[in-house]
Amino acid sequence: MVGLGEFVRRHREALRAEDARYSLRQVADRIGVEPSYLSKVEREIVPPPSEATLVRLAEELDLDADVLLALAGKVSSDLQAAIRKRPELFAQLIRELKDMPDRAVLRVVREVRDGSW
Repeated sequence: MVGLGEFVRRHREALRAEDARYSLRQVADRIGVEPSYLSKVEREIVPPPSEATLVRLAEELDLDADVLLALAGKVSSDLQAAIRKRPELFAQLIRELKDMPDRAVLRVVREVRDGSW
């Protein structure tokens, strides 16, 4: 499994191959961190950045913020708040869904979203 840093670096470098605006220095500047820090994140020398930095990085690289947070071993604050409301139920739900195929999980998501339960 690819770690956060390698995932970010690969994606950023793929974008840079098409557009020079995705150099490490320019991306770091746009998300508000030092280039040396972003380099260390990509090389996994430092712990993952904060949720806010990961969200800005995801937006900059057109990635799903939840994916970057998961790769960093984090959960977004809005999901944490939802889980705190009913921790036992969410724990049970996640444990039940963890080994299900994607199509089954998507079915549950659609049913909940569409209110057809």
